[in-house]
Amino acid sequence: MKKNTIALLFCFFTTIAAMAQDNSLQVMTFNIRYNNARDSVNAWPNRVDKVASQILFHQPQILGVQEALWDQMQDLQQALPQYKFVGVGRDDGDKKGEFSAIFYDTTRIQLLDSKTFWLSETPEVAGSKGWDAAICRIVTYARFRDRKNRKEFYHFNTHFDHIGKEARRQSAKLLLQRVHQISGKTPAVITGDFNARPSDEPIRIILDEKDPLHLQDSKALSKTPHYGPHSTFNSFKAHETGDQPIDYIFLKGKWDVWQHACITQTWMGLFASDHFAQLAKLTFAK
Repeated sequence: MKKNTIALLFCFFTTIAAMAQDNSLQVMTFNIRYNNARDSVNAWPNRVDKVASQILFHQPQILGVQEALWDQMQDLQQALPQYKFVGVGRDDGDKKGEFSAIFYDTTRIQLLDSKTFWLSETPEVAGSKGWDAAICRIVTYARFRDRKNRKEFYHFNTHFDHIGKEARRQSAKLLLQRVHQISGKTPAVITGDFNARPSDEPIRIILDEKDPLHLQDSKALSKTPHYGPHSTFNSFKAHETGDQPIDYIFLKGKWDVWQHACITQTWMGLFASDHFAQLAKLTFAK
């Protein structure tokens, strides 16, 4: 590569970093794997410090977690003192079952409101299982205000079913409807484990540009090349499984995306989770 080309690239990335620095929002989505003693060396007590250290190092202002049980939520709350969370257990709307919770950095982000709805024909009924889903699924959302620039935005976080085809199809449609119904003209970030690759129907529904309710993939919008592998699942193996994501950071409204990354840190070959955290640096578009 010629020296002048290297210099131009350096200037380009330096400019982008400077533009995003002051008011950027770090957004993370992270399926932390539920607390399962059968995971042996990869069981939660051996991973909690790894999960917390990734979060503390990358310093997301908002973080959507999936598969978190109540004890894991308490562990993370203790390890992340400047964060608070919103969300409920999917089985009873309280503490039972997995959370699709949202952690937010209280030094930067102010919580205005939060609720949870179920991905089912009866979204307001706690514990309701939709269509042909194997288990009940939820969406937790919050309205936030950025303390730095006073701008407001929504964050929706979810975990789609892994089996039911109709449930996955209808969940994608319901998510789009609810995101627009709830957020209106306010920008929104949508994170989650969608248990679907880009070519699968749920993602095609979410990103279908023919639908006025469609969302955008932050990775596709990034002004700098994606960092890391494209696969977001490792199954606690030596490396990622496949070459396509199932975890995403989607956007509604006007955002600039400056960086997008798949975080693959290991500790002597051990991962923080069987999923990789996804990270995006955003600013409100002018």
